[in-house]
Amino acid sequence: MKLISLLLAGAAFAATAVSAQAEVRFGIMNEAYPPFFAKDASGTWKGWEIDLMNAVCAEMKETCSVVDVSWDGLIPALQTKKFDVIWSSMSITDERLKTIDFTDKYYNTPSKLIGPKDAAPGASPEAVDGKTIGIQVSTVQSEYFKKYFADKAEEQTYQTLDETFQDLAAGRIDYVFGDAIPLADFLKTDFGKDCCADMGDVADDPAILGIGIGGGLRKDDTELKAKLNAAIAAVRASGKYDEISKAYFTFDVYGQ
Repeated sequence: MKLISLLLAGAAFAATAVSAQAEVRFGIMNEAYPPFFAKDASGTWKGWEIDLMNAVCAEMKETCSVVDVSWDGLIPALQTKKFDVIWSSMSITDERLKTIDFTDKYYNTPSKLIGPKDAAPGASPEAVDGKTIGIQVSTVQSEYFKKYFADKAEEQTYQTLDETFQDLAAGRIDYVFGDAIPLADFLKTDFGKDCCADMGDVADDPAILGIGIGGGLRKDDTELKAKLNAAIAAVRASGKYDEISKAYFTFDVYGQ
């Protein structure tokens, strides 16, 4: 009996150890989204969001991995347990909260329009009158378009943000509408400098554009949510968040 008790105790300890080291799978969009994530020459994902993920995982003392799928497949893949958390610049919105849960926000970004270099700046409904706006599918910007721009302009949807940039540069659309940070990053590239310019940020609508970017979770993953929230807070409090951000940004990416 003593031997059996020892064996059972050892098995319990081993199970606890395995649980503590369980891999947490982070789901991201399978296209480059600089400066947040992009593959390097070796095919490894790099970028601000990846660096933050690594810091959060170190804080949780968990082994983590990256799973990439299409943008519009992220929520379905989370729900079918292909990974454990969406870590892909996804805005926390009331609409998404009907389906999934979120961690606390880990950064924020306004939404903006970019257009041809010779276009007059402006991001109001009047400024886009009669124009065609390129928007990635299943984004908060697509919902914003329906409420504010649909009576004035035409929406052209794309599977990837890169496709919108190509069509803008080629003159097939008049504007691209998306998160301000990756659009501004595109304008810094040689391609972006030659073709395009910042038209300005749209008026904020938190009900549609969200209250920040967070990690998407299944609603019953309350333990993982608590761990992630504690780790995000600890990374910010330790100064590691600012250290990571300074390598990519000249402004406070956490925002308001």
